[in-house]
Amino acid sequence: MKLLFLCGGVGKRMFPLTEDKLLLKFTGKTLLEHQVNRAMQAGLNQMVIVGNPHNIDRIKSILHQVPGISAEFAVQEQALGIADALAQAQHLLDGEVLVVNPNDVFDYSAYTGLLQARSAQPALSYLLGYKVDRYFPGGYLVPDGNNDLQSIVEKPGEGNEPSDMVNILVHFHTSARSILEGLRNTSSDRDDVYECTLDSLIRDGKTIKVVPYNGYWSAIKYPWHIFPVINHFLDAAEGYISPKARIASNATVEGKVIIEDNVRILENAVVRGPVYIGANTIIGNNVLVRGYSHVGADCVVGYCTEIKGSYVGDRCWFHSTYVGDSVIADGCSFGAGTVLANFRFDEKNIMVRMDGSAVDTGLDKLGAMFGENSKTGVNVSILPGIRIGANSHVGPHTCLTNDLESNKIVLPEFRYRTMSRTSMQDDKKEELLKRLGDF
Repeated sequence: MKLLFLCGGVGKRMFPLTEDKLLLKFTGKTLLEHQVNRAMQAGLNQMVIVGNPHNIDRIKSILHQVPGISAEFAVQEQALGIADALAQAQHLLDGEVLVVNPNDVFDYSAYTGLLQARSAQPALSYLLGYKVDRYFPGGYLVPDGNNDLQSIVEKPGEGNEPSDMVNILVHFHTSARSILEGLRNTSSDRDDVYECTLDSLIRDGKTIKVVPYNGYWSAIKYPWHIFPVINHFLDAAEGYISPKARIASNATVEGKVIIEDNVRILENAVVRGPVYIGANTIIGNNVLVRGYSHVGADCVVGYCTEIKGSYVGDRCWFHSTYVGDSVIADGCSFGAGTVLANFRFDEKNIMVRMDGSAVDTGLDKLGAMFGENSKTGVNVSILPGIRIGANSHVGPHTCLTNDLESNKIVLPEFRYRTMSRTSMQDDKKEELLKRLGDF
């Protein structure tokens, strides 16, 4: 049996983040490494990875360092969907295959549940389904009373859901050859050839089972979906403080924390878990890091900064900054007095503008989202839910109320008036000094 990870797609809704979702780091490991470890927990170690020309070398480098697995690789030149990814890897597939989207985070019990269903009830394929109580922008499964799949409906739109069962792309096919042959005989004007193939196989009399799953699941579709993933990995991890970390005697470290090698926590800093702090990071004087915050490696969290409930990448610098419920990519630098607001005056959910329409994040607290290598000057204010593209700068004293594209600089238009200054008369000074002396 082979496990096929689909790593060739492009996260179009993840602006301003440019890193592939599966290469984002959580508790010191990429999401891909976490996925491989969970597959190995279920006894799966024969893997096929379909990457794209931009990430395949990094994927190979990561997986070559993971012991105990056998990995083969294929390249999907363009992000043309699941069917095309399978076509690019067909020379590596035979017999049983598990097709997985590694951008979805789930427990290893998802795998074992599919394997148990295979042993209990014969079928061509077994698809993982997850019950939801609100609309999810993905595919839906329509099973009958015996959990036999009747159809798959892709992105039906809110209010048109055909069931309450979301299609999680963890699919076990007992015959890769049958699936590949079905793909070759199916066409569609939309990016749903794979789903249409499964529908066609059902019409031809093949049995496809829906396997309900009630373990942990979180899909990363938008940048703010990183937050529940942080919470999940921090909750699942064991607390740890490296013996190579240096913590001042009057610093406060409490709750579940993961503090990596060579971290320095200076005087009067407070780290209140659950919190992760990556290797070589400095937590400066009077800093507060709290509430499911994830701070990457080689960061400098300078004097009087507060980081609350946020994801911070590697090599970020802060000074007297408030970072609340925000997503900060690698290499960002914030000037003193920068404030990332995370709460609306009217206390309503934060809305984010995408493709000309407002998307409800479902969150009443959401700060800013910064792409790689972005910067702010001193005394910058960013309103809730604002996105700043990679390599962009927000100039000093700016209050940013709209998204900023990548590779841009925004500056306020100051207008000063210069006048002659008249010195205070000496007798006036004397009068003031006398009054002050009378107190």
